[in-house]
Amino acid sequence: MMRFDMRSPEFGASTTELYATALEMASFAGSRGALAAAVCEHHTMADGYLPSPLVLATAMVARASTMPIMTAALVLPLYDPIRLAEDMVVLDIISGGRVSYILAIGYRPEEFEHHGADFGRRGQLVEDQLALLLRAKSGEPFEQEGRRIHVTPAPVTPGGPTVIWGGGSPAAAKRAARFGLDFIAQGGGPELEEIYAAEARALGREPGFCMIPSTDMAITLFVADDLDVAWAELGPHLLHDVRSYAAINQGNTHTAAISTATSVEDLRTEDRTHRIVTVDEASRWSGPAHPYPSIPLSAVCRPRPPGVICAPSPTRSCTVCEPLAPGTSISGFRSSREGRRSTRVTAPGAGRLVMTTGCGLERSRRDHADLAMEPPAVS
Repeated sequence: MMRFDMRSPEFGASTTELYATALEMASFAGSRGALAAAVCEHHTMADGYLPSPLVLATAMVARASTMPIMTAALVLPLYDPIRLAEDMVVLDIISGGRVSYILAIGYRPEEFEHHGADFGRRGQLVEDQLALLLRAKSGEPFEQEGRRIHVTPAPVTPGGPTVIWGGGSPAAAKRAARFGLDFIAQGGGPELEEIYAAEARALGREPGFCMIPSTDMAITLFVADDLDVAWAELGPHLLHDVRSYAAINQGNTHTAAISTATSVEDLRTEDRTHRIVTVDEASRWSGPAHPYPSIPLSAVCRPRPPGVICAPSPTRSCTVCEPLAPGTSISGFRSSREGRRSTRVTAPGAGRLVMTTGCGLERSRRDHADLAMEPPAVS
């Protein structure tokens, strides 16, 4: 899975180059079996963090004809729910149902001020907006307080595009259960899963899928032949990601992506949220005891002849993923409904399962945008 937040710090690539490269990555990876791409959302960020995920998702859908796209996460109180439903439905038609949405309440007052939304009332706002959105995206006509609403044309996905609720609080877990949605948290511990499941069952329904990442989960991972070279090249970008995210999450100790590192050396020593590992280490991570469903990687290498995942650049470290053994079982996240989920990977020949994360921080040039993966058979 690739993640795009499109940060463009002063020492990095230009926004023009960054966006062009992101689309090339989506096209190239989508044609080679990438599992999905996620597009993020924040506003008023000095480094140009992606403010318009639906626009980028639409462009990626056009460039990658089979790869699923997800917004992670879209800040619902900043949208008109009916217009959002219309945009979602049109994108559902264009993509053939490949775009899904993690929605969240938002937590930055600056973003609400920027959009003229009431930060103090966001809890009530999102309850009303979510209820309206879920009805509207179905394409069925209905009335709301005397107002006639009918989103057309109809979506290709029955009931409309998939919506998942995101967050990291008990209120978020209860909201997901109350609206019958799957729940993906940024963190918060196993107690959130218990709250989610209890709320769903109290309402007479079985809980859906629930994912609660641990705080030591590697959110961004590179695989390199030479760790020193890789850290010298990528370290400043990873540190920028860490510092920027920490600055808007002061006091937050439960979110998986948070790091307190203040230097590249600290980040490397911490070896937690942002990691660079060797090929052998990555291979061990993909074994049956690995706690993640796949390996999060980012590509910084040149193209390779058919049948090879990544080729080392003559002057740069290579991002590669070793083949998985046939029938490798990779344990996934915990699901309230199904217990410990397991993803079975059938890898005849050169099949690979790869999860990629690209935060947009790497110095993106055309020859670094190529991410090649052979499509795995996953059931």
